[in-house]
Amino acid sequence: MRKFAKFAEKNCADSSVFMATIINIETSTAVCSVALSSEGAVLQHTEDFHGRNHAVLLSDFIKDALDYMARQELKADAVAVSLGPGSYTGLRIGLSEAKGLAYALDTPLIGVPTLELMTTGVMFAHDDLPDGCLFAPMIDARRMEVYTAVYDLALQPLKAPAPLILDTDSYSEFLADSPVAFFGDGSGKARDLLGANPNAIFIDGVNPLAVDMVALAERSYLKRDFIDTAYSTPLYLKDFQATKPRNLFAQL
Repeated sequence: MRKFAKFAEKNCADSSVFMATIINIETSTAVCSVALSSEGAVLQHTEDFHGRNHAVLLSDFIKDALDYMARQELKADAVAVSLGPGSYTGLRIGLSEAKGLAYALDTPLIGVPTLELMTTGVMFAHDDLPDGCLFAPMIDARRMEVYTAVYDLALQPLKAPAPLILDTDSYSEFLADSPVAFFGDGSGKARDLLGANPNAIFIDGVNPLAVDMVALAERSYLKRDFIDTAYSTPLYLKDFQATKPRNLFAQL
């Protein structure tokens, strides 16, 4: 609870008050998930870890949340969606579904940065990390590149979210003085390069999940920090690079 108290003190206008019922949608990586939260607690959630099936699964996951709300006679106050960085296709699917749902329910739309939600999930789940530990979420961006940032315990960015090509000097300015927790599906690359550093801590099995969006979505709702339902776009961090299709008849 020490980490939650620090986070809440810094990030919530009144951390003792949670009011909203929010449908949270996360599709930034291979995992697809939806969570229904109310008054800061997760009421219902669904996840799929078996690949990029977002286009097939997401509508059914949202329907599960809506059916739960109907049974409990709840009304949605907002829709929250993970904005990225991450998979271009997954982010587009998630934001499109979130926009349509917000329009249909006549609710505001909340955008949650993916690297922040990964960090809050680790903060709340790992209260045994050393004092002064920094947090470096990492999303695989192919080859030796990752999407990453560095946050302190109050979720303040010490390194802004950006794509990074990893090498042995990556994060050296942080690892020289502080323990740094690395996590996410790109952290295996960092382990190979930085694992010998005694300040480097690696946490396995961390995925962006809708259940970890709740604190950030609540913060945005309390602050009335909403995104434009019509014109908002994902946080890609770099331009999409389409591959050129092969000419199947070139060698005939």
